[in-house]
Amino acid sequence: MANLCVRAARQSYLYLASPSLSRSSPRWLCTAAQRQNGQGPEDEAEKLEQSAAEKASAEEKSQLEGQLKEVTEKYKRALADTENLRVRSQKMVEDAKLYGVQGLCKDLLEVADILEKATESVPKEEVTARNPHLKSLYDGLVMTEAQVQKVFTKHGLVKINPDGQKFDPYEHEALFHTPIDGKVPGTVAVVTKVGYKLHGRTLRPALVGVAKAS
Repeated sequence: MANLCVRAARQSYLYLASPSLSRSSPRWLCTAAQRQNGQGPEDEAEKLEQSAAEKASAEEKSQLEGQLKEVTEKYKRALADTENLRVRSQKMVEDAKLYGVQGLCKDLLEVADILEKATESVPKEEVTARNPHLKSLYDGLVMTEAQVQKVFTKHGLVKINPDGQKFDPYEHEALFHTPIDGKVPGTVAVVTKVGYKLHGRTLRPALVGVAKAS
């Protein structure tokens, strides 16, 4: 750049005779040479401004991208939490529909136990046409018990009678263990009271005696 200014100053003396060029100063010629070479102060300032603007724009873009990523992650987490809450709420509603009557069912089990004991206590040999009153009473008890069990089944309440089955602590409650001939150890040998399950969930475990090795 300095060489161009010196060269322009030397050439200026050659044009002093010309009226239009005699007023031109070496400084003006130097500035013109700089402009011709695209290296004027204004261009440099403009480039600096553009560089600063681009840098600021890049920083702003990076900051906005970071904020967008953070907001997106929060949104996804919120969606997941909402879905989990919806599933849990739906499960609670379904459980309430299925098991909301378990208190009533437990009370009705006592009625079913009484009917079962009543029919078992009647001597079968006495239930004949010779005792029409006893026969009518017995038949009525049997029909009532069958109807109760039908209603239980309709609402998902199923009887558990595990005689001869393998002992299951989730469905059976062992009252005693004793060696019994003909029974495999670990199986239910005696059922003292039947159990019940409500929609697959044990509502009342069966009270049993378990066979053990002698």
